[in-house]
Amino acid sequence: MGLRIFLVHEDDSLKRLSIDRFERLRRDDPNARLPQYASQKIRYTLVFLETKDRRAVGINYIDYGYLVFDSNGCLDADYREQAARMALEILPPIELGAGSDSVIDAGHKFAKKRYENQFRWRPTKEMEVAIIKAVLGKNLLEILS
Repeated sequence: MGLRIFLVHEDDSLKRLSIDRFERLRRDDPNARLPQYASQKIRYTLVFLETKDRRAVGINYIDYGYLVFDSNGCLDADYREQAARMALEILPPIELGAGSDSVIDAGHKFAKKRYENQFRWRPTKEMEVAIIKAVLGKNLLEILS
C-alpha cells in the first residue's frame, strides 16, 4: 500500500506534497507551514495506492477534500475542528434496546450530505484522469495493456 498527496490549484494543476510534510502540517509543526497558501482554501486529493517493488501499480481509492490555511500558512485549527465535529455527526445512532419501528433517525444521513458539501469536492473526469496519470505515469500504459 502507498499514499500520494496532491494539492490542486485553481487552474487544476497538481502539486505533489510529501507524506512527511502533510503529517507535519497536520501535527501543527510550525516548520511545515506553507506560506504561499496563507489565508486560502485549497483542494487536495489523497490517493491510496497498490504498490509493487515501491512502484504504483494500481489505485485503490481517491479522497477529495480541502485544506484551509491560516494567515501564517499553517492548517486552520477551527476548520479542522469543525470538520472533525461534523464527521462524528455522520455516525449512525447506536440503538440500545427496542425502539419504535415507526420513528427513523436520519440525522446522520443529513449530516453526511452537509459534510460532503462543506468538506469534500468532486473532480471532473479530466481532473480524475490527470490525477491517475500523475500517480501511475509510465505504469499506466503497462496497466492498460
